[in-house]
Amino acid sequence: MNILHDPALDGPLPKVDRPRLLRALRQACPGMAMLTEPEELAPYECDGLPAYRTIPLLAALPDQIGQVQALLRTCHAQGVPVVARGAGTGLSGGALPLAEGVLLVMARFNHILELNPASRRARVQPGVRNAAISQAAAPYGLYYAPDPSSQIACSIGGNVAENAGGVHCLKYGLTVHNVTQVRMLTMAGEPLTLGSEALDAPGLDLLALFTGSEGLLGVITEVTVKLLPRPPLARVLLASFETVEQAAEAVGAIIGAGIIPAGLEMMDNLAIRAAEDFIQAGYPVQAQAILLCELDGVPSDVDEDCAQVAQLLREAGAQQVRQARDEAERLKFWAGRKNAFPAVGRLAPDYYCMDGTIPRRALAQVLRGIAQLADEHQLQVANVFHAGDGNMHPLILFDADEPGELQRAEALGGKILELCVAVGGTITGEHGVGREKINQMCAQFNAAEIALMHRVKAAFDPEGLLNPGKNVPTLQRCAEFGAQHVHHGQLPFPDLERF
Repeated sequence: MNILHDPALDGPLPKVDRPRLLRALRQACPGMAMLTEPEELAPYECDGLPAYRTIPLLAALPDQIGQVQALLRTCHAQGVPVVARGAGTGLSGGALPLAEGVLLVMARFNHILELNPASRRARVQPGVRNAAISQAAAPYGLYYAPDPSSQIACSIGGNVAENAGGVHCLKYGLTVHNVTQVRMLTMAGEPLTLGSEALDAPGLDLLALFTGSEGLLGVITEVTVKLLPRPPLARVLLASFETVEQAAEAVGAIIGAGIIPAGLEMMDNLAIRAAEDFIQAGYPVQAQAILLCELDGVPSDVDEDCAQVAQLLREAGAQQVRQARDEAERLKFWAGRKNAFPAVGRLAPDYYCMDGTIPRRALAQVLRGIAQLADEHQLQVANVFHAGDGNMHPLILFDADEPGELQRAEALGGKILELCVAVGGTITGEHGVGREKINQMCAQFNAAEIALMHRVKAAFDPEGLLNPGKNVPTLQRCAEFGAQHVHHGQLPFPDLERF
């Protein structure tokens, strides 16, 4: 695979005295596992976005919080950058390591510390898998609501870092709505507690600020999450449409009627056929678009909502509306949607998964725009997205071994994100900015806003050693990208450009 190299990532970083750092870490963190050989480090060269790859200087795998604290203090004292990594399932290059930095792997912190059914809370370490929380809570009739498609593998620490969502985030919220407290360490090794175990905490809402900060502000050591009672009943409707515009109109009609489904997902024809071939979920492969609408709650409400939604779907032009016959078919419908990414991956040697969010009113317009952009770049795009909250996941198909295709895929992805911004949306919903979308940050935010983000970063990490080169671009980069016209003499915080 042809790999793009971005000199802005490693170029500005000073050379690290590796032998000196290793001696200091072994002394400060006795018993901590460290990987230093190229063949040991190769599995950590990227996260779920393999278009960017870097072998780290070394990878540390601590299993005690004291080791993490000592590592951060040592690296801080020597001016060595640190990138924290969870399960490595992120799709924006947020856990991409640095050639002159330490990769801090938190995967061994994988214990559920406390599960309290009475307070409906669970305290977990950052390496606990998303799905494992619901599995542990199931005997009490409880579960953890955010359910990204990678929930069987992704870790809760990574979910907090990226503010992950999932197919049920429309009704139950993103990670930020389901976490009450985070314990973390700053780059200097200082422990901080953000939020509380109560419903609210006094002072500034630093917990919300930290959630989605992509490893720039601190290293997560513990997370307290909310647990919800499992709904007594959940039913899924599957509706097929002749056009994506009809499906988009149906989404607006359902929300406009005051109904908030547990999940409301859309897939276009290319994604439908891929998922059906992979999962045999019973999808209508001739449809140009399908909607999956899940309604949950007490039986009387669910029955009433199902009848009303079915009518709204037909009025919007649905060719067919089917309700899952039983729980097995309901799970099958969702299996097709949750496996859409690997299913589409069978259609081409490579695919590039985008993540933009738009107003629901712009769904049809943006889908038409994506089709036009795909034609211009001579690439295919499969569309799978959380239609209820406008979080789109266009999957760009390409072959990285064909000269120029990776570059065309990246260019197309950038244009799609800029289209999302143009209609009033954002460049990310749940995957984060990482390295992938750093240029498009310049299209969404002006110089003063980006300078303020750097100021927040500096409050937690004055030396800029945590995950540098990610999430927030420098003002110089934006000027070079051409999305902003930066007047350096008029910046509100001119000293921040050094970050």
